[in-house]
Amino acid sequence: MSDAITHYRQLRELTIDELAYVLLMLDHPISADALAEMERCACPVTVDDLVAIAYVLDTTPAVLLSHIPIDVPEPEGPLATGLPSDVDQTELRAWLEGKTTLDRQSRLSWWKERVARLRVRAAHHEEQLQGAYAELCELGDPADQEADAPPMQRLQWRIQVVEHALNQSEVALALTEHRLDNLREGA
Repeated sequence: MSDAITHYRQLRELTIDELAYVLLMLDHPISADALAEMERCACPVTVDDLVAIAYVLDTTPAVLLSHIPIDVPEPEGPLATGLPSDVDQTELRAWLEGKTTLDRQSRLSWWKERVARLRVRAAHHEEQLQGAYAELCELGDPADQEADAPPMQRLQWRIQVVEHALNQSEVALALTEHRLDNLREGA
C-alpha cells in the first residue's frame, strides 16, 4: 500500500507536506514525517489513516489496498496474506469492494460475468470497426481522395483507435477465459 499512497499522491501533484496539511484540515492529522514513513513501509497504516488518505487522494480504500505497482513481477504466492494464491488484482479489488466473495462458486460466477462483459465489449468494438471500414469504402479509394484531408485523417485515426481497442478487448477476453478455465480445472 505504500506504493499506492506515493503513486496517488504524485498523481494528484501533492507533496507529502501538502497531503499532511489537507489531512490536518480534515481533522485527521498525520505528520509529513509519518506519511513519509508510510510511503517507505516503515510505519503501518491504520484503517482510519487509510480512509482519510484515500479521501484526500480522491480514490477509495479498495483502490489503495489492491494497488500493485506496474514494475512488480507476478507474485509467486497470494497478493495478500490468507488469500488463495490465484486471486489477481482485479478479483482482489472486486472482493474488497464487496462485488464477490472468494468461495469457489462466487469466484466462478464473477469470472463468467467478466467473460460475458468482455465478449460484449469486443463485439461492440468489432461493430465500430466494421462501420468505420464501411465509411472508408463509401469514400472510395484513399489514393483518389486527399489523404491529408481532415475527414480522411479523422477516419484513419478512428480506425486505428478502434483497431487498438478491439485488440485490447480480445487480449483481455483471452486472458480472462484462461483464468476462468484454470479456476474450473482447480476443482
